[in-house]
Formats: sequence, structure tokens, C-alpha cells
Amino acid sequence: MALQKRFSHESERVRGLLIDHNLTGHLLQSSQEACRVNLSSHLAMWRMRLSWLSSILFSQFQKGVLLDMVNSILETISSEFASAAEKVGSRVVAVHARRWMPTSGIEWKKGVVVTVHHGVQRDEEINVLLGSGRAVSAKLAGRDPSTDIAVLRIEEGSSSAPQLGDSTSLRLGHLVLALGRTRRGDLVASSGIIGGISGEWRNRRGGHLDQHIRLDLALYPGFSGGPLLNARGEVVGINTRGLAHGRAVTVPVATVNRVVEELLKKGHIARPYLGIAMQPVKVPKNMRAKLPADTRVGLLVVHVDNGAPAENAGVLLGDVLFEVGGQTVEHVDALQDSLAIAQIGDVLQIRVIRAGEIKPVSITLGERAR
Repeated sequence: MALQKRFSHESERVRGLLIDHNLTGHLLQSSQEACRVNLSSHLAMWRMRLSWLSSILFSQFQKGVLLDMVNSILETISSEFASAAEKVGSRVVAVHARRWMPTSGIEWKKGVVVTVHHGVQRDEEINVLLGSGRAVSAKLAGRDPSTDIAVLRIEEGSSSAPQLGDSTSLRLGHLVLALGRTRRGDLVASSGIIGGISGEWRNRRGGHLDQHIRLDLALYPGFSGGPLLNARGEVVGINTRGLAHGRAVTVPVATVNRVVEELLKKGHIARPYLGIAMQPVKVPKNMRAKLPADTRVGLLVVHVDNGAPAENAGVLLGDVLFEVGGQTVEHVDALQDSLAIAQIGDVLQIRVIRAGEIKPVSITLGERAR
């Protein structure tokens, strides 16, 4: 009996141990599973952090590379502009031909300086301060108020011409550099962009320019007459504030070349003229049926110069001009446009209303007496 109780007690003890062992196993297994879950969670979190960190590092790397590229481009452009200013600047001069302040100019070719008409306010006692710092006397070879170009001759100067560029290659927004020279002989510059550009331009003075180039830069007092440089350091025109109500514009190099050549030959620009003054008037209703369709306005002749081409052709006071070269005209500007493309000696065909009748008139264009 005692043996049986002891056996029963040992059995219970062994069973207890087995239960404890199984419980420990379960606890250990649960702990290992929790560790695995916790480790997986941490790994996922660090993967996300590493991904975020790598994206930031890559972004910063890209920004750094991009910034280096931008800085490199800016340094290149700056160096090229500085080199161009130094090279062309040796030909930029200061022209002393007015009382209060000199204007700028450029040695266009050996012995020839190009500047602006509005900066040359006297025909004699003109001095030019060269890029070398030497002052020389100059003679006025000619001027053209309509393009604001004046040409001077000097005995000394550079032996070579500046490198000229093609202004037709300029585009809106292109970087450009304007050069000038001060009273003391210092070379100065102003950078900016092409603020506006279009085709042929007839300004308020009647001048015909190959392009209308408007500048978006500070053209300081004294800069007029100086050159405009493109990004390649080529001279593409002459800057001025004298053609567009004070706005900074550039006379393109093609126009400058044409005007300079004629001024050197003749001392002035020979342009055809009619020798009449006119004003717009309404055409009488009883005449409209005889005129081209939609003709409502003509140009009344209010003055005729003695000996002028118009007088020689028989134009009279009171005539109403309504047609030039087969095209109706209602504004004086339209007539000026026709003269702009004509040459001295050309015959201009017009039609006028005179005493209720249509009269054709042929005018041989001449040059205004000087």
C-alpha cells in the first residue's frame, strides 16, 4: 500500500515536470517568434529609412552636380564676355562733340569712327579719346539724322576693324553686352538681353533700318554710339537712345554699313522727295463712285515747294491725292513708305482729284537741295 502511494506520488511529480517542460518549451518558442517578428519589423523600418535617406542623398547629389554645371556655364559666359569686352573695347572711343558730356563711338575701320548723330552737336573742334588713352582731333565726314548715325575721320587709330556679326541671328532673350567709354577714358559695360526684335523698321524720323532691335538693359548716359556685342563677342550694331523716344535700341550692322559707305562718299544720305505738304481729308460723296472701292479719305495738298519734283510734274494746291503706284493712300506714312523704297530718278505714278475730275500725274523723284 505504501509502495503504491509512493509510486503514485512519483508519477504525479514526473507529470508535473513534463508539464513544466512543455510550458517552458512553449514559452521559449513564443519568445523566439516574438523576436523574429520584432526583428522583421525593425528591418522593414530600416529599409524604409535607408530608402528615404538614399533618395535624399541622390537628390542632393543631383542638385550638387546641377549647381556645378550652372556655375561652370556662368563662368564660361562671364569669361567669354570679359574677353570680348577687352578685345572690342580697345576700339571703343569717347567722342567730345557736345558741351555737357561726351558720347561713345567705335573705330569701324582704319581712320573711321562711327558714333551717333545726336551726340555730335558741332561740326568742328571734335576730339576723340582712343582706347589707348590718346586724344586725337576728328573731322565730321557726314551724318544721317534719320538713322542717328554720324561718321568721323581720324588720322590715327587701330589698323584693323572689329569683328562684325550678323544681327539677323539675334533672337528674343539672347544675352548681349553694350560697351561705352567715359570722359576719363574708362571702358564701361552694361549687360542684358534682346527685349524685342522684328523686321524692317521705319522710325519717326523717316529712317529705314533693316531690323528693329530693342534692348532690355541699362543704356547709361554716354553709352549711345557704342557697340552691341553678341554672345560670341561680335559687333552686331550701334546703340542709341535717339530714335525711339529715349528707349534703348540698336541700329543693326547692315544698316550701319550702308549708311557709313554713303556718308563717306557723299557726306549725306541722298533720299528722294516730292516737295509737298499734305493732310488727310474726307473724299466728297459725289466722287466716291469714280474712285476705287472703299476709298473714303485722300491727302489734300496744302503746300508745294518751288522747283520741287511735285511742282515740276504739275501738282497744284488743292489737289487730293488718293493713289500712289496703284495703291490707295489715306495717310502720309503710306506715301513715305513708297518713297523709302524708291531711288532718285524713279518715276512715281500718282492719281489726284482736281476740280471734280481724276488726273494722273507722273513725278520724277529728285534729291532735296542742300
